[in-house]
Amino acid sequence: MKVAAVQLNAGADVAANMNAADRLTRAAAADGAQLIVLPEKWTAIGSDEQVRAAAETLEGPTMAWAGALARELGVELVAGSFVEKLEGTDKLANTSVHVDRRGELRAVYRKLHMFDVEVEGRSYRESDLEEAGSEIVLSHTDEGVELGMSICYDLRFPELYRILAVRGARVLTVPAAFTLATTRDHWETLLRARAIENQAFVIAANQIGEHPAGMRSGGRSMIVDPWGLVLAQAPDEPSHIVAELDLERQRKIRSALPSLANRRGDAYVWPQEVRA
Repeated sequence: MKVAAVQLNAGADVAANMNAADRLTRAAAADGAQLIVLPEKWTAIGSDEQVRAAAETLEGPTMAWAGALARELGVELVAGSFVEKLEGTDKLANTSVHVDRRGELRAVYRKLHMFDVEVEGRSYRESDLEEAGSEIVLSHTDEGVELGMSICYDLRFPELYRILAVRGARVLTVPAAFTLATTRDHWETLLRARAIENQAFVIAANQIGEHPAGMRSGGRSMIVDPWGLVLAQAPDEPSHIVAELDLERQRKIRSALPSLANRRGDAYVWPQEVRA
């Protein structure tokens, strides 16, 4: 199965972002990609006011574009994430969707872990704008390959990916807007660790460059195999990368080094007191 990650430099201009995403998605499909992953918040990045202004429901233009393009190109899209306006409320969510090649919505995942942190002196408070999701989501391709869905900061929570792997995920998708500093120091290590420990392919599509409101993303979008080898890495510019996923090699890795099968679920108990 050939897959692609699209790397974008999104800003607050939704139309410009969608045009760039359309161009690079078409290029990835022309290179033979059957499954294409876009980055986090590819429709709009900026101040809280700019992001809120770009929010839309699942019936909005982002989903219409994703469905129409997937159907036209005959590909599947994990359409990164966009800021979803939740029906019937004034609340927002950071939402990733999987659209099949008929253009139909296959799965919806709302980011579980809010990016409420301080990085190099800058404070980020994602929870001030968006509400955390509450459901772990496993989807599957038209060929039946199981997809574990996640977004950006989720990458730091290995328990999410282990649950996805135990439920059957063979491919993990990571749309992201990793900061420049955390891309530089943590991104590749975390991606390869999630791939190795879960013996899964990882498709990680990151934002690149400067965004409004002083934000910067680090790029280096990657596709990693279940042995932790980097199959493709994006250059430092808006672009796309492709790689062939050898599912038979994955089966052999899981058979020869059966760390998932050797889990001791009966021995794992969460501590009653969390010291962190």
